[in-house]
Amino acid sequence: MTIAAKGSGASSGTKGLLRYRLDLKASPYLYIAPFFVLFAAFGLFPLAFTAWVSTHEWSLLSDEHVFVGFGNYEALLTDPYFWNALGNTLSILVLATVPQLLAALLLAHVLTLRLRAQTFWRMGMLLPNVASVVAVAVIFSQLFGRDFGLVNWVLEALGAGRIDWQAGTASSHVAIAVMVAWKWTGYNALIYLAAMQAVPREVYEAAHLDGASRMQQLFHVTVPMIRPTIVFTVIVSTIYGLQIFAEPQLFGGGGQNGVTGGASRQFQTLTLYLYEHGFNRGFEFGYASAVAWTMFAVIVLVALLNYLFIRRIRSAS
Repeated sequence: MTIAAKGSGASSGTKGLLRYRLDLKASPYLYIAPFFVLFAAFGLFPLAFTAWVSTHEWSLLSDEHVFVGFGNYEALLTDPYFWNALGNTLSILVLATVPQLLAALLLAHVLTLRLRAQTFWRMGMLLPNVASVVAVAVIFSQLFGRDFGLVNWVLEALGAGRIDWQAGTASSHVAIAVMVAWKWTGYNALIYLAAMQAVPREVYEAAHLDGASRMQQLFHVTVPMIRPTIVFTVIVSTIYGLQIFAEPQLFGGGGQNGVTGGASRQFQTLTLYLYEHGFNRGFEFGYASAVAWTMFAVIVLVALLNYLFIRRIRSAS
């Protein structure tokens, strides 16, 4: 009886230990499982299904979905409108991202100074980002209006002529880039500010003792110390810039002119090109899915090039 009791006690103890170890190792995966289930359902599955649709002549107006292989991609790469949209997207991306991040860096540096009402200024930086994209696009479309826009009024007051901001390729890109930069500069400035506040004060004190000015401290001390944050903002801003949709669509006034990016497609972006084929021209979901996957490849490529370029600069410095 005693031996049997000891055996059963040892067996229950072993089971309890195994249960404890299993709970210790498995519970973390159970906690994060809901995220991966949702990601698989709403992330991976749509991505895989879009890839499948892109290999078919898939239209909502037809019950037959003919397999065409890479036919949609061949048609896409030979369409001059696609290359026009890609060029417009990259142009707006550069015009919006580079000045935006430089301005954000300078604003963050100013916010690190001992200003009165620091909380007020920091909250003010975030207000443009809180505003609706539609509201921002509508307001700036009015500001850049040809006949009654405030920007043209200022240009005339300075002795310059009026500009039809929608008619030209360069002018429309500048107007759209200003919308994007205005909305996201403050957001990036606060990200830089958080990174700057983590830089040890001793580093600045040493630079000050060496005779470095505030601008020299910014570019020779602060920027190297917050380089990972800069890499993050560059990549995120690049991804957003390549997917820009609402600003050019509303800048064109909505409707067909907004979808095509103007009469000559002078500011049609890749997302507008995708929307045109997917929802504005016979619901060509197969072709639109090919555009979506091409956009995905372009975004990954540009983000990778950004990362490699910044990594090379970091290793060189």
